[in-house]
Amino acid sequence: MVTIGTLRASGNNVVRISPGFTIDDNLVEERFIRAGGPGGQNVNKVATAVELRFDAGRCEALDGDMRFRLARLAGNRMTIDGILILRAERFRTQELNRRDARYRLVELLRRARVVPKKRIATRPSRASKERRLKSKMHRSGIKRLRRLKPDMS
Repeated sequence: MVTIGTLRASGNNVVRISPGFTIDDNLVEERFIRAGGPGGQNVNKVATAVELRFDAGRCEALDGDMRFRLARLAGNRMTIDGILILRAERFRTQELNRRDARYRLVELLRRARVVPKKRIATRPSRASKERRLKSKMHRSGIKRLRRLKPDMS
């Protein structure tokens, strides 16, 4: 598991995503809510699940391309306003769920930082075209033989 550290920088807390890349902790908001599922009386009394909200729209560390990649990775978890909502309720304690939600946020941001490689268009070789056509002819021959009914007279 990756450790998620917070640093002090000019009076504000920041979350370190990777070396040289941090986000302002003021853009991350956590609310504790009741978790669903089994758990008896404890689940009805204690708010152990965490709803983490990250305001990607206001985050200056994200450029336009990274914001777009984050939105694609997040899918329905990102609102139209650019707020990423992560819900963590795997564990029975607030602290573990809080750590899990922050870990998932950091992993999403790390994945969004990676610029995908451009696909280089290539053309199939002449030999590969011939192999493909030969296999198609072979397959059609097999199917043609299946269609012919033997004469029983």
